[in-house]
Amino acid sequence: MNIIDSLKWRYAVKKFDSEKQLSETQINTLKEAFNLTATSYGLQPLKLVVIKNKEIQKELVAHSFNQNQLLEASHVLVICVIDNYTTEEIQNYFKLVKEIRNTPETITKPFKDFLMEDVQKKTQEELLLWNKNQAYIALGNLMTVCAIEKIDACPMEGFIPDKYIEILNLNALNLKPVLVIPVGFRADDCYMKDLTKVRKNLTETVIEIV
Repeated sequence: MNIIDSLKWRYAVKKFDSEKQLSETQINTLKEAFNLTATSYGLQPLKLVVIKNKEIQKELVAHSFNQNQLLEASHVLVICVIDNYTTEEIQNYFKLVKEIRNTPETITKPFKDFLMEDVQKKTQEELLLWNKNQAYIALGNLMTVCAIEKIDACPMEGFIPDKYIEILNLNALNLKPVLVIPVGFRADDCYMKDLTKVRKNLTETVIEIV
């Protein structure tokens, strides 16, 4: 199945088969895909919380507008951003650049100084919005990988962040949840399983300039 067929195959699953579980290989593929996601300047201001605990999943349903997919799914992925973003993140990034590439500091210093200044002049609200945008890039990447790997998913914005923070103890990790993605395998009786995908014609969504 090619990539377009895979994207046509995927949909936001409304009911998962709770008896089917992702393999360790499949969940590791999603972890790697998340880690390889493009982010602004390569800074990776994101963390992925991977939940495979039915008690916690059940508790999260009540704080996700009773979307039962959270309980039925094999795993629940929560994309988080760093809550209080500081220049320490920039310092750590360039330490990693030095460790992996051994790039001389004389080369990296102008870029590092630019990023340090840019972060220092932004408010926490501006930094939060900036980093949230990175979370949506990660979501798109994960959804595409899920489609290719024949893993079903249901991306969600409908949840109460403060409750997730409390249940998952995210304050201790300086994290704020942004997006939730239950993943697993569609149930045979999911009412949307065999519905034709509804999309506008390409001529309505793509503008070509030649």
